[in-house]
Amino acid sequence: MKNPENPEPSESDSETQGSRRLKRPHRVRLWAAVLVTAVLAVLVATGLRLFVVDVYTVSQVSMAPTLADSERILVEKSYPEDQGVQRGDVIVFDGEGSFTPYEGRGSTLEQLGARVGHWFGLATPPATYVKRVLGTGGDTVTCCEDTGELSVNGEPLAEPYLGRPITSENPASALGFEAEVPPGRLWVMGDNREQSLDSRALLGAPGGGMISQDRILGRVTGVFWPWDERRELPEADHQQQ
Repeated sequence: MKNPENPEPSESDSETQGSRRLKRPHRVRLWAAVLVTAVLAVLVATGLRLFVVDVYTVSQVSMAPTLADSERILVEKSYPEDQGVQRGDVIVFDGEGSFTPYEGRGSTLEQLGARVGHWFGLATPPATYVKRVLGTGGDTVTCCEDTGELSVNGEPLAEPYLGRPITSENPASALGFEAEVPPGRLWVMGDNREQSLDSRALLGAPGGGMISQDRILGRVTGVFWPWDERRELPEADHQQQ
């Protein structure tokens, strides 16, 4: 005789309970697969950004019109490889000790916040700059010629990336200079010469405003954001040594 207060489970009830028991392991496996996929994606992205191509946010106007403030740029990490640094290359580098000789490093928390922001494309790491290489070790960089052009080793440079005509009345640099670049160092300048803190302004600072090649973080190959402004950087005519 069946007990009405404790009815025996029907066949359909048993099937439902069995289905639930089967669904739980399936859900666990699903979440485990999602977690593993996410971890692998992070590892792959980290590897790519460390060794292949990184993303930086431009936080300066010194490279206009080539690069605009707040644009996100792709930076080739394997640079300079065997071919060495070429004149005309646009590079990202750590300017601590050369471009920031009189500035403090900031607090550890500030540095950490900037690096986290860099990872998510919201900030630039401390003392990080983007400039154009105009002189390598052994070069003599001078400005300006009678034509207003900048010259390297006595040869005037055509600089179409400046976005303006160069004349004796409108020279490539309002600040005249002549500098010999020591071996292993680089003379760099911004394309927006009127608003660029670069090697010209730091000749009297430690390092003479010339950065060491081992401070290079990579070469800028193009802009990928904003999406409607994406483009590759054209090669400069004076890249070859």
